[in-house]
Amino acid sequence: MDIKEILSKCDHTILSQTATWLDVKGICDDGITYKTASVCIPPSYVKRAKEYVGDNLKICTVIGFPNGYNTTECKVFETLDAVKNGADEIDMVINIGELKAGNTEYVLNEIKAIKEACGGALLKVIIETCLLTNDEKVTMCRLVTEAGAEYIKTSTGFSKGGATREDIKLFSENIGSNVKMKAAGGISSIEDAEDFIKLGASRLGTSRIVKIVKGK
Repeated sequence: MDIKEILSKCDHTILSQTATWLDVKGICDDGITYKTASVCIPPSYVKRAKEYVGDNLKICTVIGFPNGYNTTECKVFETLDAVKNGADEIDMVINIGELKAGNTEYVLNEIKAIKEACGGALLKVIIETCLLTNDEKVTMCRLVTEAGAEYIKTSTGFSKGGATREDIKLFSENIGSNVKMKAAGGISSIEDAEDFIKLGASRLGTSRIVKIVKGK
């Protein structure tokens, strides 16, 4: 697979608690140079990053990250603020506890509310697959489809596991035709990236692919 094709599907990511503006600026420079799909950065840097890159790169940020148990109202405010500051894409974390309690109406309504707050921004829904049963993953495929979000995403990268090939295969068998897939967490090699893309992932959340390419 052509490396340019792989890079075009990467959300080049920096979400560490210690990330500085210089770190984020470097990620943005890499994103422009290597023509990644976007850069995924902390919300506090969205405004500066958008002013820095202009129309040369999509800016993605995270909502309710990484635990997902903020109130819906808080997540909606975060989303509105991120979009106002220039975010082109929003990666939100679901309320995992409500899902596990069987409160699917809450989870569905929250995704819908955040989707509305996105305006024209693209929405990816992080379900944190490592914490879910297969039945819960299938339920989330249905809810994400019904809510009208553009993507279902495997992981935050901050829990006990990341993307697996099995989860992407499961997604592909249960999402609606309007939903794409993002694999994130633990994608550490070109082989990993190729495998997830071949399984149908349209986006990869990773910082390592650009680093590998830069190291060549």
